[in-house]
Amino acid sequence: MTGKVPSFSPGSTVSSALPGYVALCLTLQVHRLVSAQFTVTGPDHPVIASLGGEAILPCHLSPRMSAENMEVRWFQSKYSAVVHLYKDGRDQYEEQMAEYQQRTEFLKDDITSGSVSLRIHNIQPSDEGQYKCRFQSSVTYEEALLELQVADLGSAPAISVEGHQDRGIRVVCRSSGWYPQPKAQWRDLQGQLLPSASENISQEADGLFQTEIAIVLREESNQKVSCCVRNPRLNQERESAIYVTEALRSEMKTQKAEYEAVKELGLIRARRYAVDVTLDPDTANPWLVLSEDRKRVSDGHTRQDLPNNPERFDPCVCVLGAEGFAGGRRYWEVEVGDKPEWALGVCRESVNREGWVTHTPDDGYWAMWLWYGEYKASTDPPTPLPVRVRPSRVGIFLDYEAGEVSFYNVTDRSHLVTFTGTFSGTLRPYFCPGPNSGGENVAPLIICPVPAQAGGNLGP
Repeated sequence: MTGKVPSFSPGSTVSSALPGYVALCLTLQVHRLVSAQFTVTGPDHPVIASLGGEAILPCHLSPRMSAENMEVRWFQSKYSAVVHLYKDGRDQYEEQMAEYQQRTEFLKDDITSGSVSLRIHNIQPSDEGQYKCRFQSSVTYEEALLELQVADLGSAPAISVEGHQDRGIRVVCRSSGWYPQPKAQWRDLQGQLLPSASENISQEADGLFQTEIAIVLREESNQKVSCCVRNPRLNQERESAIYVTEALRSEMKTQKAEYEAVKELGLIRARRYAVDVTLDPDTANPWLVLSEDRKRVSDGHTRQDLPNNPERFDPCVCVLGAEGFAGGRRYWEVEVGDKPEWALGVCRESVNREGWVTHTPDDGYWAMWLWYGEYKASTDPPTPLPVRVRPSRVGIFLDYEAGEVSFYNVTDRSHLVTFTGTFSGTLRPYFCPGPNSGGENVAPLIICPVPAQAGGNLGP
């Protein structure tokens, strides 16, 4: 029995096979893309390198695959900031930043398994920061973020004795070559922290830090104190010690005696230029009361009806000395007693006296004051003055040519502060007696005669 043989159409066969062929191609393409996917991994912690040494920044592919035919790029903040570039099977230096030329090395011994590293030689502070490691194939790319931290220990602390301060000996510790900024401390024999008298940390042109920390040692100080400078990033420190020996105690006593002698000599020298100073009523604020001899001034109870002239301070409750100085050396003393507030000094004759003014050298005032229990110099901002003995009398010394105004505590014969600058025009004594507290007997500021044994005016 024979059956009918079905007809065969080539066209229909190809048409029916096309969807399967397309599906197969898409499947193969997706498989190819999936097989090309990867991630890039770097260290999960910062890489720390020493100054002048080397740093190794590793990264690798996952899953493992060869990166021989990939582009591997290390860069910083932007793609074009190239630290090192591997492309077309070799190192490429045309795009490399100038600061990294001759300092990088591509380590590719394990490149067939997707592991590479970048070595940076001669590490500098400027190398610190974030880097990106980027692998790029023909179809995709991925990158990892790395962080490089630079750290180094500086020099061993050098300790030196540098004069007398606050009834003790000033000892200074210095160390340089640190990165990043170090922390300096003084410690006693038991390792307890000691307060420092001053501390200064500065960054040099090469990016490294130097520190200077001081302490004031007294005769009763512990037998040993040490200066410790620590790198917080490395958690390492360098330490030097100084022993308070009998020889140092003797030096303390000697320097203390010399300091006291120099301190008193400064006042003795200044008093040789004593001049007679009186108050100028034409400049006095209307609330001020001047004595008939123009040697005393206090804050009165009522505002006086005085002629309004541009020479008068208003509303500032101040008054000027009648004498003006355009050269030479001049000295005068003012009794402040136990007044709670006052201000004294010199100012340019040309200062503005109307409205509130800022009493700083830039505005033509060189003064010191007592206000709310604090003694300060009229710098900007004001400088606190360490006063050990409350002055009942203050001496003011003007050395015009030297550009100096010095203040002395006549009570204990100590130096309080010296302003330095350049003077021009006429300078006049300046007085502010402080506000009236409401009592009837208001303590005045009193211009006092300088004792004859101190010496009279010697002229400029």
